Amino acid sequence: MKGLGVVAALSVEARTWGDSRRRPDGLSALADGTLVALSGIGPAAATMAAESLVAAGASSLMSFGLAGGLDPNLRAGSIVVPSAVISLDGARFSTSADWRARLVAVLGDTRAAEGPFIAGTLLSSAHAIDTLDGKAAAFKDTGAVAVDMESLAVAKVAAGHSLPFMAVRVIVDTAADVLPRAVLAASAGGHVRIGRLLGELALAPVECLAMIRLARRYRAATRAMAAVAADIRAA
Repeated sequence: MKGLGVVAALSVEARTWGDSRRRPDGLSALADGTLVALSGIGPAAATMAAESLVAAGASSLMSFGLAGGLDPNLRAGSIVVPSAVISLDGARFSTSADWRARLVAVLGDTRAAEGPFIAGTLLSSAHAIDTLDGKAAAFKDTGAVAVDMESLAVAKVAAGHSLPFMAVRVIVDTAADVLPRAVLAASAGGHVRIGRLLGELALAPVECLAMIRLARRYRAATRAMAAVAADIRAA
């Protein structure tokens, strides 16, 4: 899509869009004109990134990257293109129906090998929902199939500027997976700091098994994420 601005919280998410040129304003520019903003985790960071994309001339905004599964039927690598993004306090922002229909047509035909392609709503939370009980409660209370921490903020910026909005997320931790707190602690600013991660795991060795399980999920999710980004650019 011409004029696309993408918000990615993590560097691994941003890199899936391919080779880019670093601009003086900190954004990454792809050869086709797509702009990618590496925001870091959370709604405040995502808001700043989305506003920077608008200031740079983006005419549509996408929240892109990994998500946690809430629907127990989803596996790592499942591709979520939601019809709406919601919050725990009742806010709701619909994604662009036309844009979503185009993505459905492309992704639904080509991505079955990476993971199931699903619809539904995406919950966006200001805080990580990282426990089994928390995920089950969120699924029961909201009906959302997945959760992230940035999409609602990007949707708000898009609505404030009357721009089309879309979210595309790939499941990494499923509803049956605890998300190790060490991962979140080590991911500030969008880059996973290995030293911090190892230090956090040393303080909480009980998380090591969950970390090993997450590593397997991560490989499946990043394969799907890279394939999806390539398809979006080609659409």
